[in-house]
Amino acid sequence: MPIITSNYKAGGLFKNGHFSTIYSAKLRVSPTVPQVRERITLNDGDFIDLDFTFSETENRKLAVLLHGLEGNAQRTYILGQAHILYQNGWDVCAVNYRGCSGEANLKYESYNAGKTADLEQVINHILSLDKYAEISLIGFSLGGNLLLKYLGERERVPSEITSGVAISSPLDLKGSLERLSQAQNWVYRTSFLIDMKSKYKNKMVRFPEEMNPTKLKNIKSLFDFDNIYTAPAHGFQDAYDYYQKNSSLQFLPQIKIPVLILNASNDTFLSTNCYPKALASGSKNIYLETPKHGGHVGFHKSHKIYYSEERTLQFLNSK
Repeated sequence: MPIITSNYKAGGLFKNGHFSTIYSAKLRVSPTVPQVRERITLNDGDFIDLDFTFSETENRKLAVLLHGLEGNAQRTYILGQAHILYQNGWDVCAVNYRGCSGEANLKYESYNAGKTADLEQVINHILSLDKYAEISLIGFSLGGNLLLKYLGERERVPSEITSGVAISSPLDLKGSLERLSQAQNWVYRTSFLIDMKSKYKNKMVRFPEEMNPTKLKNIKSLFDFDNIYTAPAHGFQDAYDYYQKNSSLQFLPQIKIPVLILNASNDTFLSTNCYPKALASGSKNIYLETPKHGGHVGFHKSHKIYYSEERTLQFLNSK
């Protein structure tokens, strides 16, 4: 306990992990969600854009949504989750990481899977509004790792933060990188790499001393990108040092609030370590649910609603 026996069952083609992953990312029609953008200035002078959705119901509850690698607050999985939450009395703050809101950020550094200092500044800004008594953190993929690390690496988190949900989260960054490097995942890693290299190329103009065409030419894999850019830009020795220090698996035992980890067994992005059953079975705060199907952020239930969205709302309301 708390190992959760999942009642999610995919239908038809959605039993295939690749189909559910690709359909959900590229073919699902996004729900319509009203968003109001606010830009906050970070301590180093850079900025982050927050997209708020306000429920028509008077409330003091806020869900903070954290997107995945190369995502943003307009991704379908973010809008789907925001839609069910604000319809059920929650305000939503969808975070765009540095450089992910449609405008290049101002610094050489950007975001990564463990950059919790930026998340802390977002939360501090929300707390300064003096509006919310209950805050829940919900992360997808990279965002799930980010929130779990945030919750586990601190001695204390603000009392307003009452729960968290991590969906399709790579708890072991090195293991997940190795999984993404397998032949079956070439479509996903190629898509990620194209977007990341494009951002790198655009940044070279402003940071010629740190970034140059030779380095860009040497980026031929996700590991190369992390080794050539992510690690040095954020103060790590190399990609392996970055993976080791930022993998959330090591921080799970220290989490002091209820957290649901929802990782599908057929998620081709995740390694064995991303299913910490032994740890969860001995924990009072880590709830692990590993349905047979769901792919990567692809828990299709109907064209209008996903199991992960309903399950997240249920978990938040139960805590």
